[in-house]
Amino acid sequence: MKRIMSIQDISALGKCSLTVALPIISAMGIECAVVPTAVLSTHTQFKGWTFHDLTDEMDPIADHWKQEGFTFDAIYTGYLGSFRQVDIVKRYFRDFGNGARIIVDPAMADNGKLYAGFTPDFPLKMAELLDGADLVLPNLTEACFLLGKEYRENYDRAYITGILEGLLACGAKNAALTGVSFEEGRLGVVSMSGENGNISEYYTERLPVNFHGTGDIYSSAAVGAYMSGMTIPDSLALAADYTVECMRLTLAEKDHNWYGVNFEQAIPYLIERMK
Repeated sequence: MKRIMSIQDISALGKCSLTVALPIISAMGIECAVVPTAVLSTHTQFKGWTFHDLTDEMDPIADHWKQEGFTFDAIYTGYLGSFRQVDIVKRYFRDFGNGARIIVDPAMADNGKLYAGFTPDFPLKMAELLDGADLVLPNLTEACFLLGKEYRENYDRAYITGILEGLLACGAKNAALTGVSFEEGRLGVVSMSGENGNISEYYTERLPVNFHGTGDIYSSAAVGAYMSGMTIPDSLALAADYTVECMRLTLAEKDHNWYGVNFEQAIPYLIERMK
């Protein structure tokens, strides 16, 4: 059985970060080891949430794993809360990355704005993780911050191609941009291979609603598919379809919660698609 390490925070309630990465990757038949960077009572769209920083636990976890001789087929990073955590993750890449695929989801921004708590210089630090990564999965906002480029809500394919080329120039072997739309009512992902420059696009129906955590669900499904042997374009397409299915099932439920999608109910769909 393959083993993926996922490094990101855990919100005890809220359906995001590790609380979606662990079950989704596990359901896809892959062991998921976790390095929690922080524990929150809920995700930050709630009010009054609590937060406990686990940065001081990250190095001891790595030390113990090295002592035990653990190896990993992939390292998948999500939300990282500080400069120090980025440096520690770089150590994980050095210590456990030999022969492992590195997948970076630089979860730090959306809709043209950084998440609360991040300073303007943080994206440049996060960009250090791109060098040598097998796949980077930013949304358009995150990609613009990583590259110091202007974020646009109106753009053409040349603009998207330029963003992807910029991510590859940072050292990533493959880059994908989520949340791309060239047509009303359609939303998708555009990726570029660093090996041959080939571009792949995949679009789904754009549902008229936004839910917290769908980016984490998308990335986790994409990582699981990629590590199951699918090509990167096929992995990205499967993840898009799964995320939309999660949203559809959520919207079909009367009085559905506002804070996340019913990804659990869509796991049978995901497993069937994996066949």
